[in-house]
Amino acid sequence: MVKKTKAAAPSAPEAAKHSQLAGAVKDSAQQIWLAGMGAFSKAQEEGTKVFEALVKEGMTLQKKTQGIAEEKISEVTGKMSAMADTVSNKAGQNWDKLESIFEARTAKALNKLGVPTAKDVQALAERVDALAAAVAKLGKGAAPKAAVKAAAKPAAKAVKAKPVAKPAAVEAVAEKAPVKRARKTAAKPAAAA
Repeated sequence: MVKKTKAAAPSAPEAAKHSQLAGAVKDSAQQIWLAGMGAFSKAQEEGTKVFEALVKEGMTLQKKTQGIAEEKISEVTGKMSAMADTVSNKAGQNWDKLESIFEARTAKALNKLGVPTAKDVQALAERVDALAAAVAKLGKGAAPKAAVKAAAKPAAKAVKAKPVAKPAAVEAVAEKAPVKRARKTAAKPAAAA
């Protein structure tokens, strides 16, 4: 067996080497630490400048983006208002068509029920006026047969143009009105004579 010998204590020159190496490492570590601190300080200064430059670029980019967005919004708004105008025009046309269809169907239903139209009432009023004039002439002694025939022909043509079934009440009123007028006008000339 081999006996181990105790490690011998370092000699003085070796200890000096060690302390020189430790001092060099310590000095080197101190320089590295100081270099890191300088780099950090420089990065802070440069970082602030870079940050400010990036903020300026961001503002410029934001302005450009807002301009483009506003252009697109105005373009889309124009298209939407044009579409709205087109839709409202088409809706107006459809309402007009619907209104005319409703009016036609209402007129047809009223015609089937025998309700006279405004034209029919106007023609009847003209006929009554013509008959009243003829009766007035009869009361004065003018050619009675010729006046009645002349007054009856235009009124008959107006009414015959569009035959409408009139309710019995309308016909009764139409028949009585000329008779009452004729009696009144006939009574006036007799009273005057």
